[in-house]
Amino acid sequence: MQFLTNMLRASKHSFWLVPAVTLLGMGITAKVNAQTVYPFNTSYDTEVTLIPIPSTDVSQAFISGYNPNAPYGLTNFQSINNYSRLDPATGNLVFVQDASLFGLQGFPIGGEEFSGSGNDKLFGNSTAIASFNFANNTLDGSGVVNITGGTGRFQGAIGTLNFTESEPLSEDPTAPLSGKTFLNGSFQVAEKIPEPTTNMALFGVAASDRTRFLAASSAVGKTVI
Repeated sequence: MQFLTNMLRASKHSFWLVPAVTLLGMGITAKVNAQTVYPFNTSYDTEVTLIPIPSTDVSQAFISGYNPNAPYGLTNFQSINNYSRLDPATGNLVFVQDASLFGLQGFPIGGEEFSGSGNDKLFGNSTAIASFNFANNTLDGSGVVNITGGTGRFQGAIGTLNFTESEPLSEDPTAPLSGKTFLNGSFQVAEKIPEPTTNMALFGVAASDRTRFLAASSAVGKTVI
């Protein structure tokens, strides 16, 4: 009879331990994988500056933008160290952020930044194509911004923003071009949910298991009597 009692106690002990650990692991996995998606549809008043690189057919482009009502307080936009070159096959300007794609070495890699008055920022990189619309006397472009990170509540952000832009052409080729850029898309950020510490997790399993073990032991004692 004592042997049966010990077996029953061991069975009760093991039965509650395994599900508790399994459920704990499932709960942690679900929390880590949670994402928050931020739609991003807005426009910026922009200024584009093109600076020819001497002895090349490539220009360096800098773009800045502003919108006091932009989502999430990201009122400022800048795109630095873009490189443009005319594609003779299409007549379009091709914009990249790695000058080595045009055979130039030693130039900094470009990038995008969305920011505001706080610590929240978005970072990314882009590619674009622009065409000369001589009927409307504008430079019309389109492209993609790939969000690759951020700071503040946007730390670790990833996403894709499509954009179109248009700037009136100036008779002075050295003068900045003022226009408007429209963006649409979204980015996402992993939710930062603290995971239970190892000690707390083990304490919870042990406490639950001990309660059920004592209850099982009491029931076995009554049966033997």
